[in-house]
Amino acid sequence: MDGSRRLNVMYRCWAEIDLAALERNLRLIRKALPAGIRYVAVVKADAYGHGILPTATRLMQSGVDLFAVANVKEAAEIREMGSGWPILVLGPLLPEEDEALATHDLIAAVSSVEELDRFAAVGREAGKKLPIHVKIDTGMGRLGAWWENASDLLRDAGSRKELDLQGALTHFADPADPTFTQEQRDIFLGILGEKNLLGNPDFLVHADNSSSLKALSGNDPCNAVRIGILQFGVSPPAGTPLANLSVEPVFSFHTRIALVKELPAGATVSYERQKRLDRDSRVGLLAAGYGDAIPLTCGNRAEVLLRGKRHPIIGRVTMDQTLVDLTDGPEDVQPGEIVTIIGRQGDEVIELPELATHANTIPWEILCSVTKRVPRLYKTTRE
Repeated sequence: MDGSRRLNVMYRCWAEIDLAALERNLRLIRKALPAGIRYVAVVKADAYGHGILPTATRLMQSGVDLFAVANVKEAAEIREMGSGWPILVLGPLLPEEDEALATHDLIAAVSSVEELDRFAAVGREAGKKLPIHVKIDTGMGRLGAWWENASDLLRDAGSRKELDLQGALTHFADPADPTFTQEQRDIFLGILGEKNLLGNPDFLVHADNSSSLKALSGNDPCNAVRIGILQFGVSPPAGTPLANLSVEPVFSFHTRIALVKELPAGATVSYERQKRLDRDSRVGLLAAGYGDAIPLTCGNRAEVLLRGKRHPIIGRVTMDQTLVDLTDGPEDVQPGEIVTIIGRQGDEVIELPELATHANTIPWEILCSVTKRVPRLYKTTRE
């Protein structure tokens, strides 16, 4: 993005999704993993706001082994694209959704005996065995059978003739805490080891996600990893196994200057009567606000890029517009020029984690908050 006015004048703001970068990231991650590790591509929440259909299509072409989603609606969207990839539903199903396991050929993550009963009934009615993974709660306190009861659930799941127990999983509560994460891992693998469920390449054992990949060592019994935000170019926190992997950002967000105006010293801006400009200022009005993708809390904190230079957001971010201070910038800025909120212009870049820091949140919340009025433009190759 070079800041010129050459791109699709009809768009007031838009997100660019670089599918070629997504594919390169996948291949880079795969290269870092030991041979034989299954790649589970997590594409829940509309592929973290990137668009589930275009991204899943590119991931299929790039060689993922499984998809993981949050619910059956997301799973059904992928299944409409084809039948060649297993789809794991990570979240619990509502009773009225159970039959989707059979009709869309999905894998359920099971946390309770009650779910086993329900899914077995669906299998009987459909006349086929339904694949399942058992979820074990090792300290997250969310989904899964509490670890002290997990052995019984695994035994029950393996005995149901209507169900096909194909894997087991857990979720780490705080990958940045290596001691607690190791305790969770030991509990999880200990339970599966007692059940002789380790070492079978057809039985998927997965605990690691983008932030916790001990499987990199090649000495871990887990034979699958769940990769979500990392494949979209957001590196995990420092100190985690893949923090230094040079993944490329897949997502960028841009808008346009809609209006340029002069304001005198002492003027107030954007719902902030208690704050006044300390100098005569040139202000640019951006054609995007928190109703698009700019977090409310970025007012007076974050910066944007115009012609490859940084300019501060001033005043409160509003639903449809955001103000930036152009006083120290070029004097010939005109409506229609491109402003980058997340991404690169020239030699300067604003990365997603930077904006998330200003917004007091995490990068994936920002991605998931990009609203439907923001068009997604998909790039398949480098310009």
